[in-house]
Amino acid sequence: MTPPEHLTIRSPEDVLGFIPHSLGYWPSASLVAMTLQGKRLGATLRLDLPGPDVLAQPAAFARTVCTYLEADRNADGSLLALFTNNGWLAGPDRYGSLLGGLQWALAGAGMPVRDAWYVGSEYWRDALCADPACCPFPGRPVQEIRDSTLNAEMVYRGSSVGPAPQEQAAAVLPGSSLHFAAVREAEEAWLAQLDLRRGSRPQFDAVLEVWAALLNRPPGEPWLPEAERDGFLRATLLVPRWRDAVLMMAAAGRAAAEAGAAQFAIFRDECRLEPVAPPAEAFGAGPGREAAAPGGTPNSRATETGVPRYGDVLMGIQPAAPDWERLDALDLIFQQLAPSGGKAAAASLTGRGWIAWCRGRGSFSAAYLAQALDLEPGYRLAELLLELVHRGTVCGWAARKEAAWQKFGPDAA
Repeated sequence: MTPPEHLTIRSPEDVLGFIPHSLGYWPSASLVAMTLQGKRLGATLRLDLPGPDVLAQPAAFARTVCTYLEADRNADGSLLALFTNNGWLAGPDRYGSLLGGLQWALAGAGMPVRDAWYVGSEYWRDALCADPACCPFPGRPVQEIRDSTLNAEMVYRGSSVGPAPQEQAAAVLPGSSLHFAAVREAEEAWLAQLDLRRGSRPQFDAVLEVWAALLNRPPGEPWLPEAERDGFLRATLLVPRWRDAVLMMAAAGRAAAEAGAAQFAIFRDECRLEPVAPPAEAFGAGPGREAAAPGGTPNSRATETGVPRYGDVLMGIQPAAPDWERLDALDLIFQQLAPSGGKAAAASLTGRGWIAWCRGRGSFSAAYLAQALDLEPGYRLAELLLELVHRGTVCGWAARKEAAWQKFGPDAA
């Protein structure tokens, strides 16, 4: 990845304008906490604003916030924004104890709060200033945030602020019902053949080769409807070990995918059927960028001890940093495969949920996983991942600045 550029923040409006771009949506009923490294912005954390019981005794909530922000080991300060929308004018009365608890806890953790703001649907104001002479009620128009210099620069760079995660996850991509029907028909035909080859090593290799060819496509290349290809891809996601191998390959390379398959002993010597796959022209096969896992090459048999294990990749522990370009490409493929519905859509949404969690976007992850479970109740991987999200577990890559996903490329300073 190219070295990040710097975004210059000159005012509170710039900070507040950066938050929706960082999250991907304009938050509501949310606490957003950001770490500072000197004058540079660090990590961004969003949590639902707590209810009355927690507001009465905010110490535990404040400690939780500190625990998350302490993952940024270089942080020496923090910023807070309370997006309250309803009743925000009563901020000091309703959220004063929460703000005080956060100030005390963050100061004790070496990340003193340097600024804090209340943001409503129409107005925003400084949460630490009670002087009506400089901070009069009801505050300053939210439009100032939307018109900030940094917001304009973000838009110029191609960033956009979309709807809330639940609305984005539920959105259906435009497409022909005839195409979706053709994809489902092709999926059933491919699955009948693939079911006979679940234990075949050559078939496993053929599946990875198809997915690798798609992950290697040049960025920005349009995704054209192709029923046979999409049906094949969806059918492969219905075999859990192949689905997992695709996730592993995108994040950590072919060697990690192969090592995981060997770890779970999915191959059977008696399965000798010739492998099947769409013709090469259907998925754009050709030379492309290959990503090797530590200790292996893209096409190795992955017997080296340095290859990341499945569980470590799933939790973002290994490799030191994932292949974000491939994960971004995989996310786009899953986005295209989901609208045709069925269990394969649940697999695609679960994959998107895992990628969102790896990116540190818990709200999006929860929305995708919940939608997967709506489509396929009891879908095990979605259940496990959603439990991690609800516990507040942070993906290992998201917790390390040097490994974390960058939405824009630039840091903010």
